[in-house]
Amino acid sequence: MTNTTKNTTAYVAQSIASFGIALTVVIVGEVNLPVAGWTRAFLGLGTVFLVSSCFTLAKCIRDQQETESVVSRIDQARIERMMAEFDPYRVPTPGDPAAPRAFG
Repeated sequence: MTNTTKNTTAYVAQSIASFGIALTVVIVGEVNLPVAGWTRAFLGLGTVFLVSSCFTLAKCIRDQQETESVVSRIDQARIERMMAEFDPYRVPTPGDPAAPRAFG
């Protein structure tokens, strides 16, 4: 069972717009802040670091979800193969390599 959901174009556009608006508001606020230049520079560097950290975190979460999805698909394929090969009406014979071995 794979759960593949596609994001709509409107959702992607809204996400991009909200990110752009938020970043613009922060930058305009930092530029118009009535403080010394070094304070603005410090806040600007903090903003750059925060934005890059957000992108890195989003990528890590996406990669982890993709890894779990691949492992889930591999496990599902193994289970489907085992179920396809299983014959509940088959009677094992003593020479059959798939027959259960007796201990001793």
